[in-house]
Amino acid sequence: MHSSLPWFSGFPLYLAPMAGVSDKIFRQICKEYGADVLTTEFVSAEGIFRRNDRTQEYIDFDEIERPLGVQLFGGDANHMAEAARQVVDWVQPDFIDLNFGCPVNKVVAKNGGSALLKDCPTLASVAAAVVRAVAPLPVTAKIRIGWDADSVNAPRVARILAEQGIAAITVHGRTRAQGYSGAADWNVIGEVAAAVSVPVIGNGDLASPADVAKRRSETGIAGVMIGRAAMSAPWIFNQTKSYLATGEIPDPPGAIEKWNLILRHCQLVVQGWGVEDQAVRSMRARLMAYSKGFPGSKALREKFQHVSTLADVEAIAQEHLQIAFKPKALVGA
Repeated sequence: MHSSLPWFSGFPLYLAPMAGVSDKIFRQICKEYGADVLTTEFVSAEGIFRRNDRTQEYIDFDEIERPLGVQLFGGDANHMAEAARQVVDWVQPDFIDLNFGCPVNKVVAKNGGSALLKDCPTLASVAAAVVRAVAPLPVTAKIRIGWDADSVNAPRVARILAEQGIAAITVHGRTRAQGYSGAADWNVIGEVAAAVSVPVIGNGDLASPADVAKRRSETGIAGVMIGRAAMSAPWIFNQTKSYLATGEIPDPPGAIEKWNLILRHCQLVVQGWGVEDQAVRSMRARLMAYSKGFPGSKALREKFQHVSTLADVEAIAQEHLQIAFKPKALVGA
């Protein structure tokens, strides 16, 4: 266990920081369903300096979300260090996380995210500067396995980060060139875990508790980070904990509990936005993710593309539940 990261006394399950997804509402839902460690959506160092409403929204969190880290990106060591100091003064997170893995063009173009995998001296200077700036608060980092298939360098990058005082490293098993396509390379993740003494968190293609158990047994990872699977099934965290402890996977929530969760999520977003139609429209992609695993999910996704009020979502829920329970009602008649 790393003394500054007490959650590694077990095998922590992280919720991945996903842009447009891992907001406060969704983080708290995942916490309810067993996520151990949360991280905010990434925010740029320059955004921290501006302290606008959008930045505040990104890094705002409630005490029940702890342990929680604020994730920063940027390629200027001095700016990153100052931004990290301001974040610590502003919201007192449990750790700062550095994003060296984002593949998105607008981030890479600013020498942020995975761009620094090609520039190890700058990566090292950014990591060292932030570690010094916020000590003794721990600093962690997230990386990809490399820029492309010809430059897979995650073990080397991880050693550099550990030498600069980074307390734990998350490795997404794809290159920047892959984006989110193709398969995650867990062999490289295992190589990273063997290369450094700090905890390594594995990330990529973890769609079920069995996936987590398999990767845990095959590599020396100290924890996992779950992203896209949690969007459709936030209960994956509790299911995974049960499977790792007992070898059994609890049944997922029933249809009524799932719909109650969906409706509550929508209601909380409406409360936060204060404008119902805009809030519900912002949930369309999220609703389509939730539909995965539902009977008739294709038809549900088509309906979700057009919702603009809570009443729209409630009507879809009622219709779906009537269909789902109709056979049982007929049997009991």
